[in-house]
Amino acid sequence: MNKIKIAHVLDSVGGVEVYLRLITENMNSDIFDNIIIHKINKNKKSYYNKSNSLIKEFDIPIQREISLFKDLKAVYLTIKVLKKEKPDVIHAHSAKGGIIARLASLIYKVNVLHTPHAYSYLSANSKLKSKLFLVIEQVFKNFNSYLLATSESEKLRGIKDVGYSKNRVFVLNNSILPISKQQEENQLRLPDEYICTVGRPSFQKNLEMMIEVIKLLKRKKPNIFLVIMGVGEYSPNKESIKALIKAYKLENNIKLIEWMEREKIFQIISKSKIYISTSRYEGLPYSIIESLALSKACVVTDCDGNRDLIKDGYNGYIVGQNDVDLMSEKIHYLFNNKDVREKFEKNSFNYFEKNFNIKKNIKKLENIYNNFNL
Repeated sequence: MNKIKIAHVLDSVGGVEVYLRLITENMNSDIFDNIIIHKINKNKKSYYNKSNSLIKEFDIPIQREISLFKDLKAVYLTIKVLKKEKPDVIHAHSAKGGIIARLASLIYKVNVLHTPHAYSYLSANSKLKSKLFLVIEQVFKNFNSYLLATSESEKLRGIKDVGYSKNRVFVLNNSILPISKQQEENQLRLPDEYICTVGRPSFQKNLEMMIEVIKLLKRKKPNIFLVIMGVGEYSPNKESIKALIKAYKLENNIKLIEWMEREKIFQIISKSKIYISTSRYEGLPYSIIESLALSKACVVTDCDGNRDLIKDGYNGYIVGQNDVDLMSEKIHYLFNNKDVREKFEKNSFNYFEKNFNIKKNIKKLENIYNNFNL
């Protein structure tokens, strides 16, 4: 029996890379064959399938920034790969991967599953750019395109904003493997009590709000300590965040970590009291899914992705965008109410097991790929 071949087109960084590794490593490799069309980074490990066989990778000049020459070259090289490899379906990831794949599909006629991983128009910090990015998505949805959303919120965006018909939309929750119990390890010499987050200093993550929360919390709890992980890659606001921390004299209350292995991130989350997020928008954030798998109570802002993972009063609290006072209040409350915090922790783990365990959810993706091979 011939395998079903899927061509993934993407800029493989951040959560998009995590997503791709998780699905390719857990998909049935006796039935499915994956190839990856992206910008190859020799410093990153290769991709392997569930049978631990190497996955073919093809190099194209794909990047987040707009570059007419590089983008057209990426489309041309993608078409060449598609004609050679003859995939049964394309799975395009993020905004740029979606554009390149859907343009290529006009020449190599095949359906494209597009996973936005948070729509690009949500990231624009001006109304004009936001409208432009939305119009681009509205146009490209007509190019052999189906939406494979990472959450119910992303699905609704695709239907209401972008204009997909409901019969061209699928949902596969971002999912991870269960996380084994973390070993006691505190090489960073963190305090006994701390809160944490994972997020690069950027418009999306809105760490400015987080710094304001810590400034306010310090008045009630002078020893409050926040660990911010993942500060290194694509961090346009890093220097301004450092300056804000210094201006508020919070150097002894906040630790920035540029990069560390995922296993070490798990160790830090596992030992934290609370996980927090101040994002303006998300697809379905892996860091919060990991926090649920590690039985953490969370306090997060009300945005796409966050509201799919945290149910207010069940496994954490949801606060309004830039509501510094309420976020500070909820974090302080959870610190001082062990019974409530432990109830939330138990609910977080149960919610993860039911909805975000890739051992259960990978079958849904395999069924979607199967439908496109009919």
